Amino acid sequence: MKWLVLLGLVAFSECIVKIPLRRVKTMRNTVSGKNMLNNFLKEHAYRLSQISFRGSNLTTLPLRNIMDMLYVGKITIGTPPQEFQVVFNTGSSDLLVPSINCLSPTKRPCSKQDKFKHHQSSTFRFTNDTFRIYFVSGAMRGVVAHDTIRIGDLVSTDQPFGLSTAEYGFRRTPFDGVLGLNYPSISSSGAIPIFDKLKNEGAISEPVFAFYLSKGGQEGSVVMFGGVDHRYYKGELNWVPLIPEGNWMVHMDRITIERNVIACSAGCKAVVGTGAPFIEGPKSQVDNMQKLIGARPRGSKYYVPCSAVNTLPSIIFTINSINYTVPGGAYIIKNPRGRCYTTFKEDTVSSSTETWILGDVFLRMYFTVFDRGNDRIGLARAV
Repeated sequence: MKWLVLLGLVAFSECIVKIPLRRVKTMRNTVSGKNMLNNFLKEHAYRLSQISFRGSNLTTLPLRNIMDMLYVGKITIGTPPQEFQVVFNTGSSDLLVPSINCLSPTKRPCSKQDKFKHHQSSTFRFTNDTFRIYFVSGAMRGVVAHDTIRIGDLVSTDQPFGLSTAEYGFRRTPFDGVLGLNYPSISSSGAIPIFDKLKNEGAISEPVFAFYLSKGGQEGSVVMFGGVDHRYYKGELNWVPLIPEGNWMVHMDRITIERNVIACSAGCKAVVGTGAPFIEGPKSQVDNMQKLIGARPRGSKYYVPCSAVNTLPSIIFTINSINYTVPGGAYIIKNPRGRCYTTFKEDTVSSSTETWILGDVFLRMYFTVFDRGNDRIGLARAV
């Protein structure tokens, strides 16, 4: 009997497709390091107004700041395959890559990254559908196309995806595109997302995917499709039902520091996922959190003495009656200049109710499973 159980686990493990992820230096860090961020954002605000979007079937999708995304992995598009480094983003639903014909408002090539050469793919086909997207950090328009997409051993033929033909704000990004893993309801094009197509065609053994983000600068981060590898977490997975809004959002009970409730006192919403690298929330609560840990503002960030990091209080996020602790060493980052800043940030997307974003800072502490089959998220302490 034990041998049968062991064989079942091995077979299940073989059905999981794992994609290695690497952490990249973000655009925000690159620009801040050169003391250019404020000037860039001022210029960006003007140039955004100069982008004109014309055409039929246009939709707009608000996405979070793409400058702050940190983890990228490899996919291929077309026949023969062309390789792209993309952000696996639970905050959006579309696959977006730049076209070889993509231009900025100044008529320069869109970015320094790889672009899709559609004329070299024998399986490529255009459609008459177009899209437009406004990001916090830029804007994009393009066409919806179809081609063969490969994510490791997973293959989606005739997969719709967004091919950008005009962009602004992405020349400094250290990745080629974005692969969305959210629900179809927020797709900018109305096309079926790649995960849904793979799920519907039975290409994945279970309708789940999961993220393990390694701590610090260590290698080993992965996104896995079709199952869960238990070697990446400790203990049992705690399952949390989604708030039924077609998003990776759950109910959070409260946020505490040293047994004192500091936010979410009457319960609130929390988005869990890779759409943001930090922990984001309403301005007043985030400001109070910075004050309670002794952080001081300088520019757009809040800093603490690096010598005090190990003495900072843990912050506890209570979700579905389970406490998830994030210690000081996890919510502080040291920049190349040797200064330590917090990873708490004001949420720039307005909401009528108190909503928090538990991004990569949280995911580095907790292995996270996204279960589309049961509309729930699973959390367990990462190894």
